[in-house]
Amino acid sequence: MEVFTSINDLKSFLKLQRAQNKSVGLVPTMGALHPGHMSLIKTSTTENDLTIGSVFVNPVQFNNAQDLEKYPRTLEADCIMLEEAGCSAVFAPTVEEMYAEKPLMRLDFGDLENVMEGASRPGHFNGVGIVVARFFNIVQPDKAYFGQKDLQQVAVIKRLVKDMAFPLELVVCETVREIDGLAMSSRNSRLSKMERVSAPFIYKTLAEAKNRLLAGDSIESVAADARTAFLKHQDFQLDYLEIVNNNSLQPITRLGPAGSSAICTAVYLGAVRLIDNILL
Repeated sequence: MEVFTSINDLKSFLKLQRAQNKSVGLVPTMGALHPGHMSLIKTSTTENDLTIGSVFVNPVQFNNAQDLEKYPRTLEADCIMLEEAGCSAVFAPTVEEMYAEKPLMRLDFGDLENVMEGASRPGHFNGVGIVVARFFNIVQPDKAYFGQKDLQQVAVIKRLVKDMAFPLELVVCETVREIDGLAMSSRNSRLSKMERVSAPFIYKTLAEAKNRLLAGDSIESVAADARTAFLKHQDFQLDYLEIVNNNSLQPITRLGPAGSSAICTAVYLGAVRLIDNILL
């Protein structure tokens, strides 16, 4: 497995591969990898001749300096996992390599970025859009792979691909969970032992809300009760819980066709902010 830190070196490598008509899959990550990331890599390896995994903690998408500083960085361990999963090459640039100058461009995703994560983290999706667009331009993949856990990010990137006419297929893979239901996340490594014990309450609450909705309970009452469950739990601080259309991300008052809606939440467990969602 090749490891590249230079944009030009990666482009040269890919040029040689494309001369042999090899297809390319891209899995963008911020490192601190876990089995959820590996599922994306393995899906890509089954669908493409080459799989490029990027490892880059993107400063432009953080609006909290402490969150950026505390984000786990485990490149050596990440590379071992990527190689074992069948990754062809890793792109792990420095911040200086990716951003020789601070980006001046401002991407506006409209209502997609004004709710949930966008409302709680101003400027976050501008930063996501900038770095993903750069990766798409650098790698020029045939397919790019993202996880459903970051549902709002997926909606934003779908819009980015459409508006910028990137010639690629976006592949969205199901959320990978621990045995107790907790969505796998790089941030889970920051949880204390006691916080990790409490963490499955997130999925439990979402699953109970889903069951009630499918049984015919009203969206308003289910959302209110789920919010109350978090507010009453001494370990959690609720950021948001919304039931939305999973394409527009706008709140809904009635369920649409199967798979068209989602329950989304973000909570603080101690100092760690965790997100999750369940499709309906």
